[in-house]
Amino acid sequence: MSILPELERRFRRALAPVEEDPDPLLAMIRRSQDPKFGDYQANFAMALGKKLGRDPRQLAAEVAGRLSVDGFCQPPEVAGPGFINLRVRDDWIVDQLTAAIGDERLGVPAAAEPKTYVVDFSAPNVAKPMHVGHIRSTSIGDALARTLRFAGHRVVTDNHIGDWGTQFGMIIYGYRNFCDGEAYGQNPVGELSRLYQLVRRLIDYHAGKTRLAPLAEKLAGLESRLAEMHAEAAAEGKTGDKRVKKAIHRQQKDIDEAREELGELRAKLEAVEQDPELSKLAAEHPRIGQSVLGETSRLHAGDEENRRLWREFLPPCLAALGATYKRLGVAFDHTLGESFYHQRLRPIVEELIAAGIARESDGAVGIFFEGQDAPMLIRKKDGAFLYATTDLATLRYRVEAWQPDAILYVVDFRQSLHFENLFAAARRMGYERLELKHVSFGTVLGEDGRPFKTREGDAVGLESLLDEAVARARKIVEENDDAKPGGAELSPSQRARIAETVGIAALKYADLSQNRDSDYVFSYDKMLAMNGNTATYMQYAYARVRSIFAKGGVDAEALRASRPPIFLNTPAERDLALELLRFGEAVDYCLKDYRPNQLTSYLFELANCYSTFFENCPVLKAETPELRQSRLVLCDLTARTIQKGLGLLGIDVVEKM
Repeated sequence: MSILPELERRFRRALAPVEEDPDPLLAMIRRSQDPKFGDYQANFAMALGKKLGRDPRQLAAEVAGRLSVDGFCQPPEVAGPGFINLRVRDDWIVDQLTAAIGDERLGVPAAAEPKTYVVDFSAPNVAKPMHVGHIRSTSIGDALARTLRFAGHRVVTDNHIGDWGTQFGMIIYGYRNFCDGEAYGQNPVGELSRLYQLVRRLIDYHAGKTRLAPLAEKLAGLESRLAEMHAEAAAEGKTGDKRVKKAIHRQQKDIDEAREELGELRAKLEAVEQDPELSKLAAEHPRIGQSVLGETSRLHAGDEENRRLWREFLPPCLAALGATYKRLGVAFDHTLGESFYHQRLRPIVEELIAAGIARESDGAVGIFFEGQDAPMLIRKKDGAFLYATTDLATLRYRVEAWQPDAILYVVDFRQSLHFENLFAAARRMGYERLELKHVSFGTVLGEDGRPFKTREGDAVGLESLLDEAVARARKIVEENDDAKPGGAELSPSQRARIAETVGIAALKYADLSQNRDSDYVFSYDKMLAMNGNTATYMQYAYARVRSIFAKGGVDAEALRASRPPIFLNTPAERDLALELLRFGEAVDYCLKDYRPNQLTSYLFELANCYSTFFENCPVLKAETPELRQSRLVLCDLTARTIQKGLGLLGIDVVEKM
């Protein structure tokens, strides 16, 4: 049984006589920040009293009088202006932990009314390597899918890969014009990646050339206007006016941004022009952007040779993605890319036009929304379809194939407007009761506070991130093992296996421990720290428990089977026991708004509670055999909870570190 859901259930009955919709009030039941106020505290009386025009303390006393917590909590206490304080009974805690000893779910009940969720995450473009940006979608989506399944729901994971778009036109063009046949034969994915990057760079060069003059003109205009503002302020004697100074500051900021953008553009152009080979290729392919679009159009139109090349390129690209996912410990129920929906695009556009949901405008077809000047285009003037078209066709297919109650899209925050429009269109299509959620997330930043990139300005490759994290973890594992009092305990193969587990866990946990809406600064040192809210700290806490069992020659299975009595004689024992029972709450909080950092925060608090317990409560050298067994049970439940919690995040544990 989870404590908070049980309290909410009981408070719901106690609130029924005075409030028809108690949900907002139940959300005000929280863990107490100070133990002197008990374990949990209900803070809704002030808000309810204001709504009803009644004295909050009197109202709190009335609700507390109706609250049935016998056998669960000590009698509730009303404090201050109307706080209801509750302390969970020790015997109830012991009963729940005793039941959890032999329960694979550790006492966390499954959902009473399971739902079907489709979770759309990761979604890389097949024709180019995964980069640092993909770690967030992949880690968050996988963690949510695992946690939803643990909560008792049916989950369908779908990797909506980009296997049909312009990137394949770029690779086809690159293959025909720049391919190194020998390199392609030895490493097709590596050569295709090189071709993509080369074509991308040449396209960006020509596009940059056209942007250079307008950007320079914009900067000159901004600078001219700034000079005018200074002159006007001086002439009118307003140089000290706050509003004038603020306007000048904003203008200067616009100038700085335009100057920086122009500088970066010139640097990119110069990098190509100063490279003899790139400069030569740029001159030989002045219309490369239009040519790539032509290759893409021919692919979509069914051109036999382009389709053949697409079929040739796709398998090795998918295999490379599969290897990365295997390393991350991520699997999908379905991988249905854009190509899967190609034949569904024209019918859905025609259907939306016929239903009056979409209409033509200037030769294109779009869905118009009130308050927006531009529609969500679903067919261009030239007949080409767009991402929005594919997403609508995908939505229709998912509803028909899997009958979900909810679809989660784990995609970065820059796509917010797209999903807002997509969901509005879905409601017009009749999907009013389907929960559609954009699980957005921020950007991975470098130490300079900008998106984390290589020195060349490209997004850092995910594979290189994994390799570096594992290499650094290997160094930590070796140093720790070599420093053990009795000498090193791990073989080279064990060190390698632990380093792989620890390094990848550090990357994933560092991402998942952030509020997903926030940007975060990437730091190997922080994510691999042995203290603080890191995967390494969690894995160490687990390994420390297992070392106790190994040192004491304790058989964990036999201990669980014997179900020894549990004693809560000290504050440290009780605090750890209560924290163990909060695992179900952490799962609930994680799923309320799809935020895995709620789970990482819980695990960190649990590990800290265990650390305090470990320092204050001898286990193998406990005062009595009965107390030894009791504390071993608490240790075992801690290890199992950490293992289960990390598992929900897609992170493995290690027995030794």
